[in-house]
Amino acid sequence: MPANLDTDLLRAFVAVADSASFTRAGERLGRTQAAVSQQVRRLEDTVGKRVFERDTHGVRMTRDGEVLLAYARRMLTLNDEVLALMHRSPTVASVRIGTPDDYATMLLPEILARFNAAYPDVMVEVVCDNSPDLVAEIEKGRYDLALITRKAGEAGGELVRQEPVSWVAPPLDPAPGCRPVESLDPLPLALFPKGCVVRDIAVAALDGMGRDWRVAFTSKSVVAVHGAVMGGLGVTAMEACTVPPSLRRIGAAEGFPDLPDVDIALHRARGTAPKPVRLLADAIHDLVGGQLLGRRKPPHASQVTAREAAQ
Repeated sequence: MPANLDTDLLRAFVAVADSASFTRAGERLGRTQAAVSQQVRRLEDTVGKRVFERDTHGVRMTRDGEVLLAYARRMLTLNDEVLALMHRSPTVASVRIGTPDDYATMLLPEILARFNAAYPDVMVEVVCDNSPDLVAEIEKGRYDLALITRKAGEAGGELVRQEPVSWVAPPLDPAPGCRPVESLDPLPLALFPKGCVVRDIAVAALDGMGRDWRVAFTSKSVVAVHGAVMGGLGVTAMEACTVPPSLRRIGAAEGFPDLPDVDIALHRARGTAPKPVRLLADAIHDLVGGQLLGRRKPPHASQVTAREAAQ
């Protein structure tokens, strides 16, 4: 029988990864440092890999740990969504938000966790797709909100923040005589499917400098694209906020053109939005945009009921 991953162990692993400290992770989880260390060892026994390395400078993730981290976040988000759905009130309010997979994996978990802590009776449904498709769908009223990528300065939606775009390559292979993947001709690329704004920007930049390229890997999943780059299948371009620390950013020194920033924008369905939609939109502007971070605290969960949120 295959082994099962314990979500308590995954939660301890993510806490250590986020805080870079077993002690701080224990404080966050209400456990001792020794208990957190034991949970991480049990997780390593389950997956058969080391996920952290410790030295005099602190704690750092192994490459296997980096791969596991993205999956752990998604599994915990799904776990929490299922429990929230099962424990919902009979007259639950809901919000439906569309976003690309990379934002769902890298940006939304903290927002949804804080939102759920403040408004536990509001059910949130997240649907992933390319940005242009999401804009078309929200105009048809199929989503309440859409957090999308657009070209810098492009009209439509509310600007949340501007985000740099980076070329990303696998870690350098120390093996002698091994050519970095970014030096291959034609250049292999690991990309999101057609319709992705950053994909269009990247290939246009390569075409503009006359660099030959080929698509070596494509997927809608940011975890799959991260894995493809980590495995040396190709280089990619992605928003800076979605680049994991295990991958290597490259640029002019490696012969790659600068890429323009993109906008992270929020679209809302037409008409007067119900209160839950407005609350989640505010949370996105606060946490992703960062303009109000530290100046606004969400009300305590007991202060907002499902009936109040639905008004």
